[in-house]
Amino acid sequence: MRFARTATAACCALGLAGCSLGHRPASEPAVLISGPAAPRNPPAATPGPPLNVDAIPDAVPRAEPRSAHGNPPFYDVYGQRYFVLPTAGGYLERGVASWYGPTFQGGNTSSGEPYDMYGMTAAHKTLPLPSYARVTNLKNGRSIVVRINDRGPFVANRLIDLSYTAAAKLDMLREGTTLVEVRALTPGVPDELSRSAASPPPALYVQAGAFAEVQNAQRGLEKLHGAGLASAFVLPPVPGHSRLYRLRVGPVASVADFDQLAARLAALGMPDARLATD
Repeated sequence: MRFARTATAACCALGLAGCSLGHRPASEPAVLISGPAAPRNPPAATPGPPLNVDAIPDAVPRAEPRSAHGNPPFYDVYGQRYFVLPTAGGYLERGVASWYGPTFQGGNTSSGEPYDMYGMTAAHKTLPLPSYARVTNLKNGRSIVVRINDRGPFVANRLIDLSYTAAAKLDMLREGTTLVEVRALTPGVPDELSRSAASPPPALYVQAGAFAEVQNAQRGLEKLHGAGLASAFVLPPVPGHSRLYRLRVGPVASVADFDQLAARLAALGMPDARLATD
């Protein structure tokens, strides 16, 4: 069962009935943020994996009503508040993907649906339930489409939690995590990137901050250089795309590199590090 303990009373008051949140590596306990779940039978024995995981089709975006469960305005887990987005439109973020499997097979997701580790689904902290997203493995260029019907993961620096099948199709099962891009899809709007059109993996960096004034970016750069982060640099605004001076470090080659840099930046007073591409 994915329910280990109750989080804050404020979350319970939001009425996330029957939802369970959180992934699920050993370092992260499962979290119930909705109060007691309705009685149900224990999950059935997990069936073996399909013979050809790659033959399982991606999720197909379709218009669906917003789930009655798992979509409060906000909720708190481990002392941090998360605000559920009013819409998935325009969402694009890069970060670390993880996956969850047999331990949670058949248990309730945050939307109230049973978890199917062989479906093309995922958990996300803030995207509306349900929503759809294209997830691209930035290490090998593989790309899939998933339906997001769960909340999590709540391990530091983790962006999305994939089903077993979704992770297998991205070739990340053995490592357990990988660097990804998550781009929300809108039902009825053509998806610009197909699996066959996946581009070569880009260079990856950790963005420590973005500044409207070049002087602030330069002060941040001097601070990082003074702390021994010699690979830090300032990327100037790109006409037509950004008016900000972006302070970055890297490139990074792995999830371990990203986690280590994010921890160092947080210790230097820059806690909002994110993954960025060249």
